[in-house]
Amino acid sequence: MDPQQAAARAETLRREIERHNHAYYVLDAPTIPDAEYDSLFRELQALEAAHPALRGTDSPTQRVGGKPLPEFAAVRHAVPMLSIRTETDTEPSGARAFDARVRRELDLGDADDPVDYAAELKFDGLAISLRYENGVLVQGATRGDGETGEDVTQNIRTVRRIPLRLLGAAPPLLEVRGEVFMSRPDFERYNAKQRALGRATLVNPRNGAAGSIRQLDPAMAAERPLSFYAYGLGDTRGWDLPATHSGVLDALAGFGLPVCERRAVVTGADGLIGFHARMRELRDSLPFDIDGVVYKVNSLALQRRLGFVTREPRWAVAHKYPAEEALTTVEAIEVQVGRTGAITPVARLAPVFVGGVTVANATLHNEAEARRKDVRIGDTVVVRRAGDVIPEVVAVVMERRPKKGLLGDETLHPAFVLPKNCPVCGCAIERPEDEAIARCTGGLVCPAQRKQALLHFAGRRAMDIEGLGDRLVEQLVDNAIVKTPADLYKLGLLAMANLERMAEKSAGNLLAAIEKSKATTLARFIFALGIRNVGEATAKDLARFFGNLDALMAADTDRLQQVPDVGPVVAASIVRFFAEPHNVEVIEQLRAAGVHWSEGEPAAAASSPIAGKTFVLTGTLPTLTRDEARDMIEAMGGKVAGSVSKKTDYVVAGVEAGSKLDKAQDLGVSILDETQFRELILS
Repeated sequence: MDPQQAAARAETLRREIERHNHAYYVLDAPTIPDAEYDSLFRELQALEAAHPALRGTDSPTQRVGGKPLPEFAAVRHAVPMLSIRTETDTEPSGARAFDARVRRELDLGDADDPVDYAAELKFDGLAISLRYENGVLVQGATRGDGETGEDVTQNIRTVRRIPLRLLGAAPPLLEVRGEVFMSRPDFERYNAKQRALGRATLVNPRNGAAGSIRQLDPAMAAERPLSFYAYGLGDTRGWDLPATHSGVLDALAGFGLPVCERRAVVTGADGLIGFHARMRELRDSLPFDIDGVVYKVNSLALQRRLGFVTREPRWAVAHKYPAEEALTTVEAIEVQVGRTGAITPVARLAPVFVGGVTVANATLHNEAEARRKDVRIGDTVVVRRAGDVIPEVVAVVMERRPKKGLLGDETLHPAFVLPKNCPVCGCAIERPEDEAIARCTGGLVCPAQRKQALLHFAGRRAMDIEGLGDRLVEQLVDNAIVKTPADLYKLGLLAMANLERMAEKSAGNLLAAIEKSKATTLARFIFALGIRNVGEATAKDLARFFGNLDALMAADTDRLQQVPDVGPVVAASIVRFFAEPHNVEVIEQLRAAGVHWSEGEPAAAASSPIAGKTFVLTGTLPTLTRDEARDMIEAMGGKVAGSVSKKTDYVVAGVEAGSKLDKAQDLGVSILDETQFRELILS
């Protein structure tokens, strides 16, 4: 290939790879298989290696990070990156106060129309300015003091959600302001990987994002899973600005920059209050941390009229939510035993209000993590609760550690040591060499595991025994009435009625629920067994693949790994479970008690009109709950996904469907209401 041909091919490859990157990282809608993407990438690498002059700064191959830097160069912002005022009043009055200030500055009276605002999320990450010249990323800089930041271009190039080249007819100069952050799932996966390798973990997603961008070694930054959302502008030239802030964000999205979908144009104080409340309800389910929302006057003309006070715009404010981190003290360190025998150190804390709830316990994850953080009784610690994540101790404030001795040079409490025996049953605690988690070896003889195993077995997504909750399971186990799940099917009315606070009618209802649970599905039964590493989705895959329990019980690891999404770790767990005689004995006792399901489930599902199809459920359906719709789909061989992509076959939409419906329409995905969904299922 001559230089001219190589240059043309390299340009084609760059544009194609960036198009696929945009689809994968920004739109969450992959367009080609990973293997095909890798082939294109390797071809471009080979071309650039043969023709080094083709290796431009906007090439996708330059995302891996360059040479380590001795220090960051200073960058003076052409348009200052000013902070916005924070409204710490988390009540509706905070929004009303902002709207009142805006109206007062604009000389608006009660008879004048309400102001339109652009309402957005306040991301908990690191503010960044991206400079594009003729559509090509040439510089990334931190906020710094607002006037001068740090040149972090090499590290910014490693963030795959940030385009190296803009789409469409980009202006000659475009400075984009936005936030680099780390999503919760990426943060948890990264820390889990670090723990498994015995390496240091990140304190929280915000510190993870900030620390990654300010790494002097770009190769280390490239290892961190970072994301980005654009939310505003810096300097621009040669571009006719839209009339509104929301229009600016729409335009940035058109250039291929990721812009958060959780935004709205609202009217007046009531609109602000409604947005604040809606986002607070959604906060725990978002895949990233937010510490509030941001309100901006939508009209750019009105923004110019309002101007600035000191270093803050009058036309914007951040309306906060309760903090998700707080300081407290460790009163004790104990260990909990999970249903699979996992031993988890837990810090008992002086109660502290954090993340909207009072926290008195926080996980230390495992022995290695507790020792690495060196958490001790009496320590002052940072405790974090974000969304549905279990509260955890993230750091110790060492300067506040209690001391003893005449000179105060000795620590008062020793380092944490995991006990050698289970605190519940006294059996030995073991930690496999290849695992970070220690486990009690007591199995079903350990009351702690027995209770959790029974609760899991009776759960709604497992055997669905209505009425068998924590308090009742505790009584059944503590009174030695039930030792294995099979014992549930031997219970009599007299034994149940004699339990504390158990009336004869309640006992009868529970026995009826136990009897009803005998008729189940193979997938539910497999999930109910509590096999380690086998969740609900895997149980369904196993049921579809094998069709009957005996075939599953007889399968070796090679056969098991033929099941979709079952790898060597899951396969080994399944083989070990069925190799234990007492597990097989309990299963046979359950069968003898009358627990049954229809065999040959895969064949029934394979003949359905939706076998292998992917559905997304959104909004509220008239007569079906989400779980009922999910069960109908999965019973017919379909799958349910959480987000819409080009791989989605159908979106089932109800009332208040939201952004998933919008995305389905944009991608041309088939949209069904409940009536159409039922017709499809029954066709």
